[in-house]
Amino acid sequence: MNYLSTLSRHRELILPISIIACVGVILVPLPTMVMDVLLAGNIAISVIVLLTTIYIRTPLEFNIFPTLLVATTLGRLVLNVATTRLILTRADSDALGAAGGVIQAFGEFVAGDRLEVGIIIFVIIVLIQFLVITKGATRVSEVAARFALDGMPGRQMAIDADLNAGSIDEAEAQKRREALTSQADFYGAMDGAGKFVRGDAIAGIIITMINIAGGLYIGMAYADMSLTESLALFTKLTIGDGLVSQIPAFLVSLAAALLVTRSTQKVNLSNEFMRQLFSRPQALAVAGGFLLLLIFTQLPTIPLLALGCGCLGLSLMVNKQQQADTARATRTQQDADIAKAKPAEKRPEDYLEVDPMRIEIGAGLLPLADPRRGGDLMEKITGVRSILASEMGILLPKVRLKDKLNLPETVYEIQIAGNLVTRGEASPDRLLAIDVGRCTGA
Repeated sequence: MNYLSTLSRHRELILPISIIACVGVILVPLPTMVMDVLLAGNIAISVIVLLTTIYIRTPLEFNIFPTLLVATTLGRLVLNVATTRLILTRADSDALGAAGGVIQAFGEFVAGDRLEVGIIIFVIIVLIQFLVITKGATRVSEVAARFALDGMPGRQMAIDADLNAGSIDEAEAQKRREALTSQADFYGAMDGAGKFVRGDAIAGIIITMINIAGGLYIGMAYADMSLTESLALFTKLTIGDGLVSQIPAFLVSLAAALLVTRSTQKVNLSNEFMRQLFSRPQALAVAGGFLLLLIFTQLPTIPLLALGCGCLGLSLMVNKQQQADTARATRTQQDADIAKAKPAEKRPEDYLEVDPMRIEIGAGLLPLADPRRGGDLMEKITGVRSILASEMGILLPKVRLKDKLNLPETVYEIQIAGNLVTRGEASPDRLLAIDVGRCTGA
């Protein structure tokens, strides 16, 4: 734990020390044991980068990837220089163990006794990385960077509009602006970093040719080897060296391709992959039927039968699960509708609520308050409140209208905070004539 805490306190020194160490590896010959550790560490870092790319939810969670891509490319090129020195200087004495056990294992395991096999596999890996993954990732990075920059003004305006509308606060607006800037910077950096990967693939091919040509010359001129012996030894070492460097490069290039093709939504790649690919039972059923039809051809029966039955079984399982989810959602919606339609039961404390203003009317005055019977009492009360608010600046509280059966039919009461203020009588079937001082006659 003490070592971990010390490393955590001085972690800002790791990157500078690593870069200085890369320069030292170029200048100073390394023992084979140290070279094995560095080559194994290169493979481990590449695997970690690939898995980190898979498990992150958004590309911006791994926004140091462009810099990391340049650093790993530099590390691989430095290791290529170091292994080339060991191969050319120690192959005559140590044979296949000249550059360490890792390169020897790769050369013997992949090539075996057939050098042609190792050369073909190496060429295939380089072509896949250079022509397929790296080229595609570079193109996606270019398009993403251009669209990110072109869409930046519109997104900034959308953030400002949300801020002015009150949908977000200043802190959220600042956070979104920073995320927008980080996204544009990230894709711009990925566009440039992709060129390093392409250059690394080209350099790997050239270094391989140089190792073979230089090994043939050194073996025949200085180690007294025949052409066949020199070609067999140095080609096997070179193929092992090329595979040790190109496999990590292939993994990092794959990680770059996965990263730039990810959407900006915060989702887990593995979960979305399984959900979107295997969530259509119709597609699985058709694929299973197609595989079963291929049984009647010259293709192997057992693999097709197993895969076809597996697709059909998975289709049935997915269909059953979707039906269960649909039924569960329907029941939940029905329960929610029933609960919504059910009138809420009054609590005892609800009866203690006091209205600011309330008008209680008898049964004979109900037609005045019933819109279905032509009553407009509530509209008139609202109009009076509006007039008082506009002309006098007095905003009356809402008036509650309630019927009271124990009142006489034509009697009404006005209450304020539950206290009776006045009582009156109205005749809905009669008209009220008011003398304004200009009436004559009896």
